[in-house]
Amino acid sequence: MVGARLTDCDSTQELIRSFHHSQYALERLLGHKRETITVVLPTREVADTLGPIVERLQGLAPLIDQILVTDAGSADGSAEIAAAGGAEVRQESELLAQFGPVLGKGDAMWRSLAVARGDLVVYLDSDTPDFSPHFATGLLGPLICEPGVRFVKGHFRRPFASPDGREYPSDGGRVTELTARPLLSAFFPDLAGFAQPLAGEVAARRELFERLPFATGYAVETAMLLHAREALGGTDGMAQVDLEIRRNRHQPLPALAPMAREVLAAVLEKLSADGRLLDSDHAPPIERPPYATLGARA
Repeated sequence: MVGARLTDCDSTQELIRSFHHSQYALERLLGHKRETITVVLPTREVADTLGPIVERLQGLAPLIDQILVTDAGSADGSAEIAAAGGAEVRQESELLAQFGPVLGKGDAMWRSLAVARGDLVVYLDSDTPDFSPHFATGLLGPLICEPGVRFVKGHFRRPFASPDGREYPSDGGRVTELTARPLLSAFFPDLAGFAQPLAGEVAARRELFERLPFATGYAVETAMLLHAREALGGTDGMAQVDLEIRRNRHQPLPALAPMAREVLAAVLEKLSADGRLLDSDHAPPIERPPYATLGARA
């Protein structure tokens, strides 16, 4: 970044509406449900975790109307496991193929909108061991039960397991704590209340998702927060849900550098678009256009 100049950032910080998954028992959600629901599981080589996730989501019927697994050509049998469990399986490369090769998780999430049928759409990570149904019911709760909520983000504690077998209760999420949250706090303080801005667990009304550009790679969660805030005119329609603990794979430190760079690029791009970052030569993240601009559904 050469010759960059940052304008003054907003000085206000708003509280994000926060809830706990325990507020949303299945019976309560079924009593309030008025719209169809799709759960999307972007999938790549997760044969060891995907089967139980699909099984537990199936146990939430009739709350969930469609379990959609968008597979990245997994060679470990992930697609077959999902199909055997009753999920609808699509290969990401076959969705919106006119846009060329799939460019990562965010691209797969965007392409999934072509075949997701629900009025409410929930994105969940598919590499979660010991998956609990409350990940889905917790995210859906505010959308179904709380007036005015249109976008929901999950948050949780991520224990970190060291190579020697010791577990540290809250040392996971290193890119979140060292990159994403400091950047949001500095330049978008109204989003600073999101405890887990990089969480892959997110839900919204599909009409909102269809109006958002989707960053294609690691930047998808950061860019989605920024675009949703803009589309909603602030954070009033946004909420977060405490999902307690999530255990998943941890990458070695050198592998986190590309993720941190893409998170930074997403923030810089939004600052530039808002006229708050001038004379910058940063490389913007690759984004897919809002799905609603494509016309007829593919």
